[in-house]
Amino acid sequence: MSAQLDASQLSILLIEPSEVQRKVISRQLADAGVGLVEGVATIAEAKQKLVYASPDLVASAMYFEDGDADDLLDYMFSQPQLRNIPFMLVSSELKSNYLEQFKQAGVIAILPKPFTYEHLRRALNATIDLIEPQSMQLANFDAEDLQVLIVDDSMTSRHYLTRVLNSIGVANIIEAASGSEAIEWLQNHSADLIVTDYHMPQMNGEEFALAVRQRLNDAHVPILMVSARADEITLEQIEQSGVNALSDKPFEPATLRRLLATILDM
Repeated sequence: MSAQLDASQLSILLIEPSEVQRKVISRQLADAGVGLVEGVATIAEAKQKLVYASPDLVASAMYFEDGDADDLLDYMFSQPQLRNIPFMLVSSELKSNYLEQFKQAGVIAILPKPFTYEHLRRALNATIDLIEPQSMQLANFDAEDLQVLIVDDSMTSRHYLTRVLNSIGVANIIEAASGSEAIEWLQNHSADLIVTDYHMPQMNGEEFALAVRQRLNDAHVPILMVSARADEITLEQIEQSGVNALSDKPFEPATLRRLLATILDM
């Protein structure tokens, strides 16, 4: 965590329809040291607040009378001045198909109700990492010299992955919206690292990785696979296709540092 910024300097917009839950969560945030928490009850109020306020983090429940959290997330992504505000979902929803869309959209954390102090601390630390980036130190590479290819069919997910990579000092990033588009780019260019989603149409991440290793005959570029359903996949299942590491979505800058240190400094 940065020495210049801590939780006491964060401002959070909390969107929660229940007044009781707003008070409970606000108290938990205050106990974690957060300096400013503003609470609203509806999506409409949140949009109105975001017109003139730019919080460091938006923490939202899932369901409201005037819409769902994905409506707010779509709205924020459509506004350039709001696109980079980290978004945290706080929900008692357990159905994986409902939560997957938020993982794919690049939320910084999904906290259950009730959540633990450890859940909250990690989300706040990840927010601080994005607000105040810190370059990572690698034994064999300089992060700012790395050329990274991101392969993901979700624009919002690519945007979040780019921001996380930027937060650790990676600046040279190429985006591809499909495995075939990435293969076409790789036929004429090289990458120091590939970060690919698993669940993509036409060519999934495993098939893409296999194409890199076999069709392009590139056995050396490290491949990090990310998935909103990583719990359904094991690294042993996909390492035959040439994948070096597997991570769940969402993942934090600290997680990316650890994974990159493992696969790039081997």
